[in-house]
Amino acid sequence: MPSATETLHFSPEAYLEWEKGNETKHEYFNGEVLALAGAKDAHVTVSGNLLALLHGHLRGGPCRIYMADMKVSVERANAFFYPDILVTCDERDRETGYLKRFPSLVIEVLSESTAAFDRGNKFSTYRKLDTLREYLLIDPDSLNVDCFRLDETSGHWVLYPFAAGDAVELASIGFSTPIESLYENVQL
Repeated sequence: MPSATETLHFSPEAYLEWEKGNETKHEYFNGEVLALAGAKDAHVTVSGNLLALLHGHLRGGPCRIYMADMKVSVERANAFFYPDILVTCDERDRETGYLKRFPSLVIEVLSESTAAFDRGNKFSTYRKLDTLREYLLIDPDSLNVDCFRLDETSGHWVLYPFAAGDAVELASIGFSTPIESLYENVQL
């Protein structure tokens, strides 16, 4: 779980109301509220690079892209997370201003303090979203990207790893880019 200076306990409704008035972002997982720490340069740069690429790709279409400050609600798991980037193509998500419930793509840029949680409990929780088709994990310190993609035929999540020289492909939104473009201006 992300590092926190304090751990609080709330109902989902109380958390959402409390969170609106906070300057610091907090994630909610099974009743616990935890403050999110700031990100380092590589993390923010990789997120920004990918956001710019995806924004250009999705412009004019039915999908919307959000970065960092938009919550994802996973009602079946009693959880609210702030992914680094999310894409939703579901009209129902246009009805809510503070959170999204129907993303097709969720992207997390890893950090030392959150990597295990992002790969484990958080991924397990995100899989409870019926609309999720891909979960992308980016290591900001090396040219390594893992894409977990739902195989519609079997219902299993399949890992597609990408490394130096590969094109990162996101089938859920018909997107492909050289992995190096994600790391532009990042000191590796």
